[in-house]
Amino acid sequence: MASRSWKDRLNLSALTDETQEEYMRARRRRGFSRPLIFVVVIVVAILVLSLFFRVEDIQVEGNSHYTDEEIIRAIDIEEGDNLFFFDRFAAVSRVFSKLPYIEELSLHRALPNRITIEVQESSALAYLILGDEEWTMDHNGKVLGKAAEGETGQLVPVVNFNPGTLFIGEKLTAASGNEEEVEYLIDILRQIEGRDMVSQILRVDFANPQSPEIAYGGRYTIVLGRHAQVDKKFAMLSGVLATLKEGDIGVINLSDGQTARFSPN
Repeated sequence: MASRSWKDRLNLSALTDETQEEYMRARRRRGFSRPLIFVVVIVVAILVLSLFFRVEDIQVEGNSHYTDEEIIRAIDIEEGDNLFFFDRFAAVSRVFSKLPYIEELSLHRALPNRITIEVQESSALAYLILGDEEWTMDHNGKVLGKAAEGETGQLVPVVNFNPGTLFIGEKLTAASGNEEEVEYLIDILRQIEGRDMVSQILRVDFANPQSPEIAYGGRYTIVLGRHAQVDKKFAMLSGVLATLKEGDIGVINLSDGQTARFSPN
C-alpha cells in the first residue's frame, strides 16, 4: 500500500480533532442531564409520598390510664398527616412531657396508611406525704402527680422525705441536693415491690436519711442503716420474718448489712 501524503495525514488529524470535540460535547450534555434527572425523580417521589401515604388508621395499644384520644392528642397526630414526614422522635418527647404515666412509647408505621402507638404505662407504687398533700410516684422515682381520691389505699406511704421542687413526669429530687437520698428511697421501694411486701408497709420514714426506718405489719420497726447492700438487707429481713412467731413485736435491725437482729418490745 502506498504511504499517505502529508495532506492526507493533515485531513485525518483535523477529522480526529472534530470527532473528539463532538465526543466531549456529548459527555457534557450527559453530565448536565444526570443531576436534572435525579432532581426530577426526587420531586416525583415526594409527590407520591405526599399524595398516597397519608394516615387513615391510628391504633393505640397497651394503655389503661389514658384514653386513646388523650394519647393521640398528646402525640399531635391526626388522620391526613403524612406517614413518612411525621417526626416520631418529637412526638414521643411531647407525650412524656404531657402524660406522666407513660413510661415507654413506640410508634410503628405500616404501609400504606396505618400508624400503631404502643404504650407501656407507669403505675403508682408509693406516695409522699407533704403536709396536706399526697404526691404519687412510680418505682423509678418519677413524680406522677397529686394523688386522686382513694388512690393511695394500695400504695406505700413515704414520710419525712424532704423533696426538691416537684415536677410532674420528672424524677424526684431531694431538697438537700443529695442524689443518694433519692436513690436510697428508690432502692427501698423496688425491694418492697419485688418481694411483694407492699400491703404490709405502713410507712417508710426518712426522718434520718442516713438510716431510714420501715413500719411493717403493725408489729415491727425495721432499721435499715446506711445506703449499702440494700438487696442483702431485704433478703435477711425476709429470713427473719419467716422465723418470727405470731404476736412478736419489736425492732429488726439490719444496719450493719451482715446480721439481722430482732429486739422484742
